[in-house]
Amino acid sequence: MNHALLVTKNIGRRKLRTVLLLIAIFIAFLLFGALESFLQGFNAGQNSAAADRLVTVNKINFTVPLPISYVDRIRDLPGITHATSQSFFGGFYQDPKNFLLMFATDPQAYLQVYPKIVLPPEQRTAWLNDRRGIAVGRIVANKNHWKIGDHIPISSSIFSRADGSHSWDFNLDAIINLPEDSQRESVVLMHHKYFDETVTFARDTTSMIVFTTASPKLNDSIEKQVDAMFANSPYETSTDTAAAFNKAFVAQVGNIALIVTLVVSTAFAAILLIVGNTMVMAIRERTREIGVLKTLGFSGPVISAQILAESMLLALFGAALGLGTAWLALAATRRYLEALIPGVHMTGAILAAGLGWAIVLGLVTGAVPAWSGLRLRIVSALGRR
Repeated sequence: MNHALLVTKNIGRRKLRTVLLLIAIFIAFLLFGALESFLQGFNAGQNSAAADRLVTVNKINFTVPLPISYVDRIRDLPGITHATSQSFFGGFYQDPKNFLLMFATDPQAYLQVYPKIVLPPEQRTAWLNDRRGIAVGRIVANKNHWKIGDHIPISSSIFSRADGSHSWDFNLDAIINLPEDSQRESVVLMHHKYFDETVTFARDTTSMIVFTTASPKLNDSIEKQVDAMFANSPYETSTDTAAAFNKAFVAQVGNIALIVTLVVSTAFAAILLIVGNTMVMAIRERTREIGVLKTLGFSGPVISAQILAESMLLALFGAALGLGTAWLALAATRRYLEALIPGVHMTGAILAAGLGWAIVLGLVTGAVPAWSGLRLRIVSALGRR
């Protein structure tokens, strides 16, 4: 007898029960795929941060500025290759709800600190030479339907101009296209000189200083050296790797990783109980049939393998449906999701992890009934009603 045919027949004998089981598994893996993809987006900043990049902020808080003169003092330290300022602008376009991750910076130095940003020569030249020019990430440009050459009014929720207005006019000179770093594709960058010329306060200051080292091996010593240089001054500093800084910044929203783990674990535990209990009941219903199969010459290990195969097929099929649906939903809404959480997408690692958990689910839920089938004696099985 064909073992595969026997397995599929057993799965399909109670169609409603099988469908309900698949729906439960489907929901669990749909949640797994979606939540892990969102977690991937939240961690995109720290995952894409270069190992040799450090960030210095005010020791009190990121919102307290530092003197911009610190940039040159840090740049002159041995072991540091490039440094740039980044002043948070608090920008928005048309509506305060349309928030922009906008910074005032030195364009030349910024491109040195982030060497993977390669702009077309004409865009690079235009941005460097245009004091009112901005470089915009691809995600932001697509969301707002901006294109090169547009004249864009951007307002600030923090700063005001001497004339009392909160709006600045900019020329879109460059678009940053860097798929491996969604954070760079989500920023808007203006000239710090234009910022200093127009704001009514916070001139000659910066929110943070980002710099690169000659080697990641120097990071620890340089972190201590930078902070020691400004110790006991009116503006003490705190220096850390870019990855650690991004992680801490995201942590202000909450422990996203813990939330995802709790939700997924709860869903999996519930599914494990449901599927496991249903499989045990299904095997108990077939006790006499198992006895007949053993009478016909089917060994205990073969019957156990068939039961495990049923459990594995259910788990893998339900997981494939859930993960596939999550992938399709994320792909269909990617344009909207990128505007909220850049980097939200289902990676191959998430798919592989999902299928791995499906195998675990199939093995765990099938283990008890498979063991029962292995140990079941023919006389006992045929004697049950």
